[in-house]
Amino acid sequence: MIHIFFSSQRLYRTAFLDTRVIMSAEPLIALDHISLIYPGNISPAITDISFSVCEGDLVAILGPSGCGKTTVLRVIAGFERPTQGQVSISGKLVASPNAWVEAENRGVGMVFQDYALFPHLTVMQNVAFGLRHSTPHSQHEKVREVLTLVGLGGFESHYPNALSGGQQQRVALARALAPRPAVLLLDEPFSNLDPDMTERMREELLEILERTGSTSILVTHDHEEALDMADNVAVLNTGRLEQLGTPDEIYHTPTTEFVADFVGQADFVPGQISKGKVVTEVGIFENVRKIQEQTRVLVMIRPDDVRIRPCETASAQVLRRHFRGSENLYRVLLPSGQLLYSSESSTAVYPVGTTVEVHVETIHTVVFPQEQKCPHP
Repeated sequence: MIHIFFSSQRLYRTAFLDTRVIMSAEPLIALDHISLIYPGNISPAITDISFSVCEGDLVAILGPSGCGKTTVLRVIAGFERPTQGQVSISGKLVASPNAWVEAENRGVGMVFQDYALFPHLTVMQNVAFGLRHSTPHSQHEKVREVLTLVGLGGFESHYPNALSGGQQQRVALARALAPRPAVLLLDEPFSNLDPDMTERMREELLEILERTGSTSILVTHDHEEALDMADNVAVLNTGRLEQLGTPDEIYHTPTTEFVADFVGQADFVPGQISKGKVVTEVGIFENVRKIQEQTRVLVMIRPDDVRIRPCETASAQVLRRHFRGSENLYRVLLPSGQLLYSSESSTAVYPVGTTVEVHVETIHTVVFPQEQKCPHP
């Protein structure tokens, strides 16, 4: 009898990684209260980071520059030693106050932001670099196999400077996959590509990860990239984990204002709790957090929640139209002076100065106490 386990919403084939046929629901990577202070610094780079990754899943670490994303990746890879906490990979403790496993013995493959290819080595030699302990024949077979997997069969004799950015990224990915690591770490892998190439490479990378059944952690500052690719998203801010959840949870039900504002555009409209509801100038919403009466709050509203229609007697006014090709993003001034953004179809064209009715249709009511400072007034 064959037992097959699924650890996420995606289906995996394991033809490439023939050593891992059964997908386990147990965490393959576990970080437990990880903190790190770089020598000479007073403030920690990361503080009390805890999360786990199940086998076959892709987790995106999302956040602005300097928030500690790459530091977390380097701790997992074994390039940095945490000040506190512990890291486990495949059930083995690899970092703690009393344990340390060197990077080359962790079963981790890494794709660096700048790809880090050796310019004086051919594609074949670059990919074979991580197979130094294999026999020449085994190296040759594994390199050809992984180059075919990433769509670079026939490029063995090429040098990196003769390749496009997308091809260089595939070589870096092939080099990371060739030793068949338990974990694949990707540090901003699309940052050097143009937008059209980025979109295509995202799709290709996901297909490769699904075909290999790879367990992956992707570092990115692009929320669209994280929401599109990941099974779960870990949002970091100033070295701390703000929220961990599925892309839908992160977008629709953020737990902090930082997450709400960083993961997609958001406006925060003042309101007050009255008779069990949240009363604002753009509508009345459910008091889902059961906040006490008369409390002043901020309601998160995303542009796709807002609908506007021209009306001569209305008091809201279009300040600007941002044409995005597939949509128009309108900046609307409410009577109170509050700004609100509305996402409309590309054919809904309203001139600046048009007075409009505003209707808000929220699927999830997200409310924060007004005492918290809003990122954008």
